[in-house]
Order: sequence, then structure tokens, then C-alpha cells
Amino acid sequence: MRIAPLSLLISASLFASCAFAQDTATVTGIESEISIKQAEYDNATQILEKHLKEESQLQSQLDLLRTRSTELDKEKNQALDAMNEMYRRLIDDPTIDISAAQARYQQAVVDHKQNKDDIAMQLAAIASHRKDIEQIRVAKHTQLNTLESLKEQLTTARVERLRNEFTREGTLEVNHTINCKRTETLAACEQRGQQMGLQKATKRFVDQIFANLTEERLVEPKRNMAGAQVQVLSSHVVNSAFSGQGNYNVNLSVTMRGDVNSSRLCNLLSVDNRYCSEYGTPLSTGYQTSYETTFTDSQLTFSDSKDNTNVSVSRISEQPINDYSVKPMPMPTAKPQVDANKMIEFTLRSNVYDDEVFIDGVSFGSTRLATTLPSGIHDVEVRKQGYQPYRVRVDLRKPQTIHAKLVKKPESIAAPTYTSEQRNTTPVTSTALGGNAAAAMVVIPAGKFEMGDINGNGLANERPVVEKTIASSFAMQNKEVTVGAYQQFVSNTNYKTEAERNRGCAYYLNGEPVWEVNLNWRNPGFEQSSDFPAVCLTYNDAKAYADWLSGQTGQQYRLPNEVEWEYAARAGTKTEYPWGNEIGKNLANCGWCGSEWSNKSAAPTGSFAPNAFGLYDTVGNVWEWTHKSAEQADVTVRGGAWNFAPSLARASTRLILAPDFRANYIGFRLVRER
Repeated sequence: MRIAPLSLLISASLFASCAFAQDTATVTGIESEISIKQAEYDNATQILEKHLKEESQLQSQLDLLRTRSTELDKEKNQALDAMNEMYRRLIDDPTIDISAAQARYQQAVVDHKQNKDDIAMQLAAIASHRKDIEQIRVAKHTQLNTLESLKEQLTTARVERLRNEFTREGTLEVNHTINCKRTETLAACEQRGQQMGLQKATKRFVDQIFANLTEERLVEPKRNMAGAQVQVLSSHVVNSAFSGQGNYNVNLSVTMRGDVNSSRLCNLLSVDNRYCSEYGTPLSTGYQTSYETTFTDSQLTFSDSKDNTNVSVSRISEQPINDYSVKPMPMPTAKPQVDANKMIEFTLRSNVYDDEVFIDGVSFGSTRLATTLPSGIHDVEVRKQGYQPYRVRVDLRKPQTIHAKLVKKPESIAAPTYTSEQRNTTPVTSTALGGNAAAAMVVIPAGKFEMGDINGNGLANERPVVEKTIASSFAMQNKEVTVGAYQQFVSNTNYKTEAERNRGCAYYLNGEPVWEVNLNWRNPGFEQSSDFPAVCLTYNDAKAYADWLSGQTGQQYRLPNEVEWEYAARAGTKTEYPWGNEIGKNLANCGWCGSEWSNKSAAPTGSFAPNAFGLYDTVGNVWEWTHKSAEQADVTVRGGAWNFAPSLARASTRLILAPDFRANYIGFRLVRER
């Protein structure tokens, strides 16, 4: 039997809530902002290309002026020689006219001087143009980071909107008719009819939730994976009657609230699971569709139902229907015994960050957790990668708070592990600096790799993809150069960085790079210790350290070139990151990457697992300077940073900067020549 027209009106009204309109407005607002920022970024790209073209033209003109300078210098010397010859002849013959020789020499001097002035003006024009280019590039990087950050916010807003759309609340009226069995009493037939009517109401409620999802086209094909549930808040019989043919008809009014396993929202939207991490991680297999005091729609079939979607219906605070309460379906004996009629407050805390709580096998998100559970016995488990699981059975009779203490495993693993053959990382040690961390090296083996935007997610300057060959192995520092290591260099040489000599160092404020005269490698604008990466250093500051280290050890140290850096960072992979194509959560220190330092500061070097070559922090923490050739005016930094979006921490991402730029998100590491 179909829902009455009045019921449809009531149902439709519940989806017009201001809260859901607000969710959509938030998503739309972010999309609009992305469109604006994308236009600004595209415009900046065009302006930069124009400036680079103009700089190339200015450079060509300078080359012509310098070529002409050689010619004019030669002409001036020849004119001088000719004039001197005329003067010698004048001594023997005073009647000789030397004016033509004088005029030629005078003109040669004038032309040569004018050319020198033109060269000086051209150099000044190029220098001015170069400053404009540097400013445009920094502005572009800022716009790019802002754009990628907005995309992060957009995905988060979409997930939150979907969660709110699944957890709507409303009232439905539904009619249902059944044939009473000859073997059952009228009371039993009445109870069965009401139970089946309740099931039909919840089924229809879920159908309408899915039909009214903003991204219904994307979510509907994955409907069976949603784990959609309905909580019956209250229900009562509007009217009911028995017919003479042994039929029972009931009209129910049911108030319900939708529910969903929030950790599955990311899969429904086809986005990275980290956006749902606050709700818990998705179950890998065996989605649960029933809980205590739950009725599963799979046990009932209605001829007019749209599909066979499994819907869990959990009754809470339910009013009796004609003095008959709906009994729960029998549950497996392995489940803890609970009393659904009495809800108790339960609070759980732990000593770790970014854990996941499971109660009776169901994910409840992360601690601190405050929820209500049915009175009775519950199995509680707290998990975190790299830690021993914490498990306890709680007999919940009154409000309780539990403090879980997780113990770290002997070896914490936050990224893939590899065999010794895969790693091929024979350690290289140096005692020249007394075990200084700056000298900790790993061998990077020779090999081939594809360099650039392999997966099609990168920037224009990452294309085309080119196969590169590393003919010989080389040694690279396994961590970024630390504050402690740089302090040794400064103490030994009294070197003053460019930030200390002039203008200070840049930092991000409201998405813009701001120069602060008091910021430098000693004081980068956040708290640091000796094992933090040294930042606020220019390309020349990094080179000065490399030269000093070379002198101290008798071995040749330098910045890695881009090919070496990307080859070492990829460590034999073709994915965006060492562990896959998604950034995950708390696997690196970058903006919105889920670490305790994300968007706050750099992290101590080596805080996360190394890649297959044994290199730490090739993803995030701080951008790293690479070597530039003599003919290059600019330098490339690689690897992403603690305040840049995850998409900019990919192995192939390149940012181009002026050699004298410094910021509290840029550091470096070195390679050692064979």
C-alpha cells in the first residue's frame, strides 16, 4: 500500500531544514571562492609568462649590446691607432689634416660610452623585471596553496553535508495491511502488523533520505555500502482495524532520525579516507547491518519496495503501540548483553592522539569520546597504528569515565616496510663531526625512473614525464639539516645568514607571505629544538653550510639536483607519496595531514617513517633547496611543507624561487659526492 498524500507532504517538509540549506550554502560558497582563486591563479600565470617573455627579450637585447660593445671597443682602438698614426705624420708634415681621424676617434668614444650606458640601463631593467618575477612567483605559490587549501575545505564540507543529510529527523505516516494467520491470536496479529508497518516506515524514510541527498547521483550506486540506519524516536497508532476477511490494517505515525556509519562517508563520495578520520576509519570488510534492539529490513520483503537495501532500525525512547512493545530480534550469544531501555553516559579518554575507538565492534571515532550506551556489558577497544590495542570489558550500570593507556610497540610503523633488497640502504657513517646528525647518510643506488607528473595530478612545470637515469650511486643525508648541525657551522665560522643581515625571514599570515625582520634560523616564529630542521635559510646559506662541511670532513658535499632529489624521494615508487596516491593521516607533516604539527610548525626531523631508501621527511615538514646550474637565475624547492596543502607535497611538485628568498618553511639536505 502506498503512503498517503498527507504523509508525503510531512516527509518532504523535513528535508527543507535551514541546517541542510546552510550546508549547501557552505559548499557553494567554497566552490565560488575556489572559482575566484582559480581565476586569480590563472591570471597570475599569464602575467608571469608575459614577464618571463619580456625578460627573455630584455636578455636578448642585452646580449646584442654586449656583442656590440666588443665591436665598438675594437673600433675605438682602431680609431685611436689611426689618430696616433696621423699625429706621428703631423710631426714631419704640419700641413696634414688630421680632423677626420680625430672625428672618427671622438665618435668611437661616444658610441662606446653610449653602449656602456645602454648596457647599464638594460641590466637595471632586467633587475627590476627580475624582482617583479620573484614577487609574482611568490604570489602564485601563495595563491596555489590557498587554492589547494580551499579544495581541502570543500571536501570536508561535502563530507559534513552528507553526514547531516543522512542524520535528518522527521515524521512519516504509513498504512500497512496484513492477513492474520489462523494459528495466531488477534493480539499477535496486531503486534506483527505494527512491527511490519514500522519496518515499512523506516524503509520509506531511508528511501527519501537517499532521494534528497545533494550528491544523490554519486552516492546512490553505493547505497548498499552506506550502512544507513534509522533510529525510531517515537511511534503511535493513528488508527487501526480488523476486517471481516481476517485482515488487519494499521496507520502508524513514526518519528525517526537517520543515522549512518560516518566512517563510510568518504567511500560514498570517492574521497580520501582522511576526511572521515574524525568519525573513525571505514571497516575493511564485513559491514555490520544489525545491532542490539535492531530490526533488519532484509528479513522482510515488501512488494512495492524500491530495492533490497539493508536498513538497520534502532528504536530509542519509543512509546508503546497499543500497549504492545516491539520486541528486538534475537542476537548472537557472543554479543555483550545490554538493556536498550536504559541509556548510560560513557566517557573515554586516552594518552595518544588520533586513535580509534570500537565499542562492541562498531567504530565510534576518536577520543575524547562522550556518548550514551545501553545499560549492560560492552567490549571497548582503542586502537592506534604503532601501539598495542587497549581492550576492556565494561559493565555499564552508571555513568563511567575510562582512561585508556596505550603502550607503544617496539617498532612503530607509520608507512610501508620494505625488504633489505628493496631498501638497499647500506648506512654511511662519519666520525669527523663527532657523530653529528648532519653526517648521517644513506646510499641511494643507481637506477632509472620516470620523473614528473606520472599520475596526472600535477602542475604544468611537472610535465612532460621524462625517463631519467642515475648512472652511479650516491650518498644523501637521511634527514634535513638540523638547527643543531647549523649551529655548529655558525659557531665555527661566525657566519651570518642573509636573514640576519637584511630584512629577516618570511612567514605565512592569513595565507600571505609576510616579512618579519626579527625572524631567522634561530627564531623562525615557532618553538624549536636542536633536532628541528634549520629554516629561514637562503640558497646561498645552504651552500655555505655545504662548503664548510666539505672542508671539515675532507669529502665533497653539495645540494642535490632535482633529478637526484626526486629519484631519492620516490625510492622506486610511481605513486604520489612513498605509501600510495593518498596522503593518509598522520603519515607526514603538511597542512591538513593530521599530524600534531600540521599548520602549526615544522616537526623534529625523523618524526615519521622513512621511505624505502631510508630517507625521512621527503614528504612535508619543510621545502628543500636543490642545486641550480650557473646559467639558472632561479632555484627549485621540493617536498612540501608543514603549512602547505598535501597536494603540494607530492614527489614531483616543484616550486621555483629566487636564490635569496627565505621563509620559515624552507630548509635543505645534502648529498655527498662519491
